[in-house]
Amino acid sequence: MEDRSYTNQRIHGMSDVVFECVLSYINDSRDRQSISLVCRRLYELEAQTRKHVTIALCYTATPKQLWRRFPFLESLKLKGKPRAAMYNLIPEDWGGFATPWVEELAKSFTCLKAVHFRRMIVKDEDLELLARERGHVLQVLKLDKCSGFSTDGLLHICRSCRNLKTLFLEESQVMEKDGNWLHELAMNNTLLETLNFYMTDLTQTRFEDLELIARGCKSLLSVKIGDCEILDLVGFFQSAVSLEEFGGGCFNDQAERYASVAYPPRLCRLGMNYMSTNEMPIVFPFASRLKKLDLLYALLDTEDHCLLLRRCPNLEVLETRNVIGDRGMEVLSRYCKKIKRLRIERGADEQEMEDEEGIVSQRGLTALSQGCLELEYIAVYVSDITNAALESMGMNLTNLCDFRMVLLDREEVITDLPLDNGIRSLLSGCQKLRRFALYLRPGGLTDVGLAYIGQYSQNIRWMLLGYVGESDTGLLGFSRGCPSLQKLEVRGCCFSEHALAIAVLQLRSLRYLWVQGYRGSPTGCDLLAMARPFWNIEIIPPRKVNAGEEREMEHPAHILAYYSLAGPRTDFPPSVIPIDSIAT
Repeated sequence: MEDRSYTNQRIHGMSDVVFECVLSYINDSRDRQSISLVCRRLYELEAQTRKHVTIALCYTATPKQLWRRFPFLESLKLKGKPRAAMYNLIPEDWGGFATPWVEELAKSFTCLKAVHFRRMIVKDEDLELLARERGHVLQVLKLDKCSGFSTDGLLHICRSCRNLKTLFLEESQVMEKDGNWLHELAMNNTLLETLNFYMTDLTQTRFEDLELIARGCKSLLSVKIGDCEILDLVGFFQSAVSLEEFGGGCFNDQAERYASVAYPPRLCRLGMNYMSTNEMPIVFPFASRLKKLDLLYALLDTEDHCLLLRRCPNLEVLETRNVIGDRGMEVLSRYCKKIKRLRIERGADEQEMEDEEGIVSQRGLTALSQGCLELEYIAVYVSDITNAALESMGMNLTNLCDFRMVLLDREEVITDLPLDNGIRSLLSGCQKLRRFALYLRPGGLTDVGLAYIGQYSQNIRWMLLGYVGESDTGLLGFSRGCPSLQKLEVRGCCFSEHALAIAVLQLRSLRYLWVQGYRGSPTGCDLLAMARPFWNIEIIPPRKVNAGEEREMEHPAHILAYYSLAGPRTDFPPSVIPIDSIAT
């Protein structure tokens, strides 16, 4: 066991040694939290042996508080802006600055090897400090949907962090000055296993540097890049003999030229941008070994999906758009029995109009529930849905842990609304559900159905509800259930401030609430009913945002409330009003 300074000072007797050994095998944060509540001694042991912490909102604690509680952390995941920021629903200036955290991480966390920032504002100076103080031991750096930094900051990381195994930048807004950061990474690192700058608009990277990385890093397992011509990556593919995942690239040449491209022999997770019908045969030779397929940015129609999925019997993860259609879903259910994760995003409206097959409805979901019994995660945009389809999913998909469904607001009339009975059957049948999102149309779920969600969500910890319920009665009925719910997000509903405040008090496990669109009181003081120690409440007033083509749209007011050991925020931007201001 690793020798740490606290060992001789704090551990006295065999029982402590045994407990420390046992704790090292317990990784679930909820289990460790329960153990720490048993007695003061176990509280101390849990603090000394904790290796990883996830902080769901950067304002719920201070960096100093984290260090005092867990001084020997090896890994930290820190989230900044609310999830709604991904859909441009949160003002840009809301906050989520990484600087105070980086300063403490660099100074105090001497065991830290992995840092994961998500939806945070990270500056070049932060990356420079992290590289200077922790670069010699840093193995994992993830800047996930972050902003505020440039390739100059990445240059410091790639020059100093020579033990880096993971560099993850996916969907971050990076100011590109040059591609030298990737060259520095290629020249200084031989341990890299994961490189990801997918969906970042980094265009000045050179394929020669990717080839250098492949030759120098023999353990390279996963690479996801931008729009680099596939024909330029022939040398990279030849050198990356251990590669199991590749995403990105593009096809700009004549289709017949791609027949000569040979992918690495272990490749089993693939994402292809702008791949059309003509280039699709490039995948056929190794389709049978694919476990993950990302077609979100491929240019395939329903028939292409059917042709490809028939060749993927070992597929476990599929990400695509609703152009897959019900027919593609039926093929998936027939040929891809091992599928565990399915994500179907909304396609472009004009594409949907061109391809009438490119919609997913109760027909496709019913087929899926009858053929893909190992499914654990599904996120889907549907054009139509019935109670019977939801009942079929509840009956057959007993391994489902995460269910997310959006009913598209198109012109079609949905004849089977409300979905009260179907949602009840889904929730009562899928006992393993931990995450649940339901975004409907007005009339999609009555107050009775909303109460069903509360009654049958015994284990759900995160929930998103959109356009559900008819009145405050439904919300209050919902809040009498959900004993495990920690995070609740609500959008486009008819609930009053007073009902929201009462619901928060009844949801005894709730730690975080985000609401957009509600019936506000004249002063906002009805929200004070949920005020209590350590509970921060923020208001984002209604605002107009740019909707493109010289149009503006009105965003309704937001409520953001969360538990915080750090106390009220001190960096409020003009777009946010703390509840204290309303109270006074």
